[in-house]
Amino acid sequence: MVLGDDATLHSTILRLLEGQVEADRAKALLHTLAIDPRLLTETASVSRAQLAMALNMLLFGDLLERVPTAARIVADDHAAGRKILFDHGALRTVDAPLGAFPSGHVAFARLLEPLGYRVDALYPLPKLNMTGRAYVHRDLPEAIPQFFVSELHVERLHPDAQNAALRVFDDTMDVLDAQAAQSLAQLDEDGSLPFARAGALLAVLVAAFGRHHPEPALADYETLLLHSKEAAWIATEGHAFNHATTRVPDVEALAERLKAQNYPMKDAVEVSANGRVRQTAILADKVARGFRGADGRRVQREVPGSFYEFISRHVDPETGTLDLTFDSGNATGIFAVTRSA
Repeated sequence: MVLGDDATLHSTILRLLEGQVEADRAKALLHTLAIDPRLLTETASVSRAQLAMALNMLLFGDLLERVPTAARIVADDHAAGRKILFDHGALRTVDAPLGAFPSGHVAFARLLEPLGYRVDALYPLPKLNMTGRAYVHRDLPEAIPQFFVSELHVERLHPDAQNAALRVFDDTMDVLDAQAAQSLAQLDEDGSLPFARAGALLAVLVAAFGRHHPEPALADYETLLLHSKEAAWIATEGHAFNHATTRVPDVEALAERLKAQNYPMKDAVEVSANGRVRQTAILADKVARGFRGADGRRVQREVPGSFYEFISRHVDPETGTLDLTFDSGNATGIFAVTRSA
C-alpha cells in the first residue's frame, strides 16, 4: 500500500489522528512514518493494534515538536524520500509514592497491556538506579513500536535526593478517569472498541505522556541533579517520551553521515553483548523550564530535554526473526545523552 492512495486516506488510523490533531498534521505523520499496510485499512471498530499505532504516531509527533534537532533530521529524511521506521519510544517513571498516581511502571502497564503489549524482558540499570522494561506488541511485534519503560528506584538514592524526590513527585495527578478505565477494560476483553470510544480513550492516553506534577522547587531540582541526573530529568519533563528511536539498516554509517553534517551526535555507537543491536543518538536538546525559587518567585533555567535515537537490529539466527531485544549496557550508554546536553 502506498501512502497517499485512497485506502490510506480513508484509513481508520487517519480518522483517529484527525480526531486529535489538525488534518494536515495527521496526514504529515502518515507520510513521514512507515506504517504496516495491515494497519491502514478502514474498519467499523478500532482494533487494539490500530489504537496502539495511532498512539505511537501522536507521541512521535509530540517529540518532534519538543526536539527541534530531531525535527530537522526527520525533515531531511522526508526531503530525501525516506520514511521513518519507528522502532520504540522510551519514558521514565518513578518507583515511589506519587499521591493518586500509581508508582513506577505500573502506571503505564495498565495503559499498555489492554493495547496489546506485554513485557518481553527486564533490563537492570544499576548504574542509574533504574530498571528497564521492554513492552512488545503481541499482534505485530516488528511493525508496531515497542515501549521502553524505565523505573527509577528512589529508595536507592542518597537520603537528600530521596526527600527531594518525594517533595517533587508527591502531588502527581492521574489523568486516567473512570470512563477511560472502563474503555481500557473493554479493550482488554474484546480487543477492539467502537470508533467514538477509541477516540476518547486515545486523547486520555496521549495526555498520560506528560508532566503531571507541579513545577519543582529549584533547590529540590539541584539536589536531584547532584545525585541522579535521571531523577532531575523526570522532575522537569515528567512522563513525556525521553526519546523516540528510528530503525535504520546501518547505524554506524548513519552516525558518520550525521556527524559530517554537524549534528550533535553521541561519540560512540553502543553495541549489545550479542552484537545484533546497535544504537546511537543525538545529544538532548536544551529546553527552558520553570522552577519555584527560594523567595517564592518563579525562575527559569535551561535544562536537558528529550532526544532522538537510531537503532540497527539484525536477525537472530536461532529464531530467524528480527532481534527485538534491548541491552542494559546500551541503555546505560544512551541515557548519558541527557547528561551531555
